Amino acid sequence: MIDCLLTHANVLLPDQIVANSSVAVQSGQISAIGDAAKRLDHLPCINLDGDWLLPGFIDLQVNGGGGVLFNDAPCAQTLQRMLEAHRPFGTTRLLPTLISADRRHMQAARDAVRQAQADGAQGVLGLHLEGPFLSPERRGVHDARYFRALRDEDLDWLAAADCGCLMLTLAPECQSVERIAQLAAMGVIVMLGHSAADTETTHAALHAGARGFTHLFNAMPPWLGRAPGVLGAALLDDGSHVGLIVDGHHLHPASIALALRCKPRGRCFLVTDAMSTVGSDQREFRLGEHTVRLQEGCLRTEDGTLAGSALDMISAVRRCIEQHGIAPEDAFRMASTWPADLLGRSDLGRIAVGASADLLRLSPDLRVKATWLAGEMQTHS
Repeated sequence: MIDCLLTHANVLLPDQIVANSSVAVQSGQISAIGDAAKRLDHLPCINLDGDWLLPGFIDLQVNGGGGVLFNDAPCAQTLQRMLEAHRPFGTTRLLPTLISADRRHMQAARDAVRQAQADGAQGVLGLHLEGPFLSPERRGVHDARYFRALRDEDLDWLAAADCGCLMLTLAPECQSVERIAQLAAMGVIVMLGHSAADTETTHAALHAGARGFTHLFNAMPPWLGRAPGVLGAALLDDGSHVGLIVDGHHLHPASIALALRCKPRGRCFLVTDAMSTVGSDQREFRLGEHTVRLQEGCLRTEDGTLAGSALDMISAVRRCIEQHGIAPEDAFRMASTWPADLLGRSDLGRIAVGASADLLRLSPDLRVKATWLAGEMQTHS
């Protein structure tokens, strides 16, 4: 890492945008902002020429990138490829995501995260297990052969995971509220998804400690007048967080608008649900028994089922601003501050003194020009 003084930037702070401001980076952290930073003029100076300076993006659902899938090869080398693939698109930290698999793959995924973190891969936040505790009714592209209810040995294994942030997506109708409460007490971030639960069951899961919803609207039934279901509970609960895949394929613009109107500010966050195609020339890959093809920016199996996405985070942010009328500062926070809040990481996702120097330089037309991870800088063309 290199200490530096970043000047002449439009800086996104937690509560405001400050034009023509400065940020000092020392020992991998943000050490000063504004006039206090300008006084540290002994530091090497980088003039940002009026570009945006934002917190680095945080993606909590990443299945792959750079031509590799985490499910195919759950190892530290795969995670490094994924980090390298997503960083040019503004993502400085991510949760590698393992979709429903057997215990052997789950164990390998956990070990891969531990090894990557031991090797210094600071961009790996932990592990997101999307399944296998899901509903066969809303399986999506998951292999339902792996689906099952949580058992005591699963709780023991999760309690001993020791791999940073641990997120688990489950279907609340397939587990008891007691199990969900146990997970929450262990520090697991429980997300609800791939579910056909009724509203009452969903509310009970939230009361037991579930924190939010994985890719809202997708892999869940529509809201019916007599059966609001998991979607109704998600939209009406002010305390929970919801992930949105804003790629032009997963969600209708009205669905995005509805989520933003229903949820309190700060409770909607962006995810990519990215597959191996991101950051690569790959246009086809195998996912279990399926062949997945990239066509017109969308990934589908042979029968037309959506299979993750080919989305990168800066494209999601651009789409929010340019096509959905979301204020730039909110779109930026949906990709940084607000996912960090879900994780309970006040040291990430924000430009504040003492926070990690995870930063992103964007041009006025929203092109990624540079990123910093704990003060280590990379430039991007």
